[in-house]
Amino acid sequence: MKLTSNPSVKEKFKAYPPAIRPKIKHLRKLILDTAKDMEIPELEETLKWGEPSYLAKKGSTIRIDWKAKKPNQYAIYFKCTSKLVITFIKIFGDKFNYENHRAILFGLEDKIPERALKQCIASALRYHVVKEIENLGIK
Repeated sequence: MKLTSNPSVKEKFKAYPPAIRPKIKHLRKLILDTAKDMEIPELEETLKWGEPSYLAKKGSTIRIDWKAKKPNQYAIYFKCTSKLVITFIKIFGDKFNYENHRAILFGLEDKIPERALKQCIASALRYHVVKEIENLGIK
């Protein structure tokens, strides 16, 4: 997989508080590992709305961030007008905490259900291929 990374993303990661940085980097690793496992040929890493963002051809943008106004949580964001989070709620229910139809939230002490989260990430990375398939093809 070819990763095209904007240098401003590295600066954004450096700006996170030391306790938060490994949490956000772990989400990044899950996104990159999922893209690699799916054999996504190219992934773009950039900043959108000041947040590290990931986009594959035929995919929907995934963003990750921590915000000082909610210091005890961090999140992975999906396009709110897509079917992504609505479908995740239907399939995974209370396995995750959600923010409306736009994000999956994590507390600083939460253990991430990685297998389920990677299914969510995979759905976003191929969203325009699976958006008409029941449950986005998640089983």
